[in-house]
Amino acid sequence: MKFNWILKEGKDEQLKRFCVDLEYRLRPKITRFLLARVDNECNGDFSCFYFDVNMISKRITLSEKTPAKYLQLIKSDLESEINHDCY
Repeated sequence: MKFNWILKEGKDEQLKRFCVDLEYRLRPKITRFLLARVDNECNGDFSCFYFDVNMISKRITLSEKTPAKYLQLIKSDLESEINHDCY
């Protein structure tokens, strides 16, 4: 899985550290989420999943780079399960 960070201009060291910490918290949570929903289709290979992490709106969404067949399967659940307590 890959993360696309959407940040304000002028990143500082504190924001950079926060993003690293957030990614360490997100990866296991998103991996469990994907295992529960698409493991049969992916066989544990989640490299085709792209996530937009918008630090301005504080939301995580599936990127359009993610294959359409997976977007439809998990998009709505991602909103409710991942966004509610990640920040």
